[in-house]
Amino acid sequence: MPKRKQEPQADSGATALRDTAKANLKFQDLSDDLRRDIIAGTWAVGTKLPTEQQLAAETGLSLTTVRRAFEDLVGKGLVVRRQGAGSFVAAPQRAQKRSRFVIGVLLPDTQLYYPRVLQGIEEHLSARGASLQLSTYHYDFTRENASIQFLLDAGVDGLILVPTLTGLANPQQRVAELMALPVPVVLLERSLDDLGPGDLTEHVCSDHQGGAYDAVMHLHGLGHQKIGLLTRANEAARSSNPTQAAVIAGYEAAIAALGLDAHGNHQMAFSATKPEWEADQAEHMFELLAGSGATAALVFGDREAALLEGAASRHGVRVPEDLALVSYDDEMADLARIPLTAVSPAKHRLGVMAADVLLRRLTEGDACPLYQIRLRPRIVVRDSCGSKLVSHL
Repeated sequence: MPKRKQEPQADSGATALRDTAKANLKFQDLSDDLRRDIIAGTWAVGTKLPTEQQLAAETGLSLTTVRRAFEDLVGKGLVVRRQGAGSFVAAPQRAQKRSRFVIGVLLPDTQLYYPRVLQGIEEHLSARGASLQLSTYHYDFTRENASIQFLLDAGVDGLILVPTLTGLANPQQRVAELMALPVPVVLLERSLDDLGPGDLTEHVCSDHQGGAYDAVMHLHGLGHQKIGLLTRANEAARSSNPTQAAVIAGYEAAIAALGLDAHGNHQMAFSATKPEWEADQAEHMFELLAGSGATAALVFGDREAALLEGAASRHGVRVPEDLALVSYDDEMADLARIPLTAVSPAKHRLGVMAADVLLRRLTEGDACPLYQIRLRPRIVVRDSCGSKLVSHL
């Protein structure tokens, strides 16, 4: 939460009136900030909020202003006070809701990739008189069922789920369990690709294979024949996450389609876990890439690509003149020292469409066709791939 300036002390009647007006605005601003954080899942249901004294110290507002903001949230049913314990995010009270439907949303977390997805869901539901109940499981499969049960116990009418499907012995059984839940379910960024026409789930996903394919084609169009791939694996048993697996598949499909296997591109794909990327500051990954003879690379994700930029610079390799880079995710690609060209999934649109599909299912029932939607990411061209250099030749 941003720091706020200290409130001025009143020294006359006119000044006191102006300060009172400003304080009213400040308490409402703080209430609105806290409300947005609660809706976004920064503070989930049951979470203890900072004390009034802590918020006053953090924001620079007076205790009176902070107290009024809390009272406003209590009045709106978003916060509950417990004597001697503090203030907590309140569970939704269905009787007080004005919405027609309440939609449960299960996310792995609310960091990086998912805030814009969640924003799309919330905006679309709100525009159609529905509301949202959020739960997260922090990529801990043992908490996933409990989080889903929490949403069901809250009385949601339907579920948008981002469940764990990779690393399971029988992902088809897991999907069958989710589809058997007592309310309609739409999967978000998850599907069983191997089933083909046998996949009867309703889902809205990014076409990560298509995004990676397009990135390789983009680099090849700039004249590169040796194109590497660097990815970030999960720490547990070096397993891949769903996006990484799709990026690898898209890369391999593009290399095959372009006939670049003869150039040894199949020996230019490398992966390391997140701690390994951090431990050696990407030096080892850069050395592997340089040793392969690659002049360009697709890097999953933005943070790893930025680390690779730094390693290249330390070795006297210029980006993009000597090494062209495209990152995957476009979360912080524009903040890199050399702004990164990036594959950019349509995160906000994914949320909007998932919410729309579920509302249609709830409204139309069995008359609604089964929606299985894939959105192909776009490439946002910045400085790291060399397109701008080529265009000026």
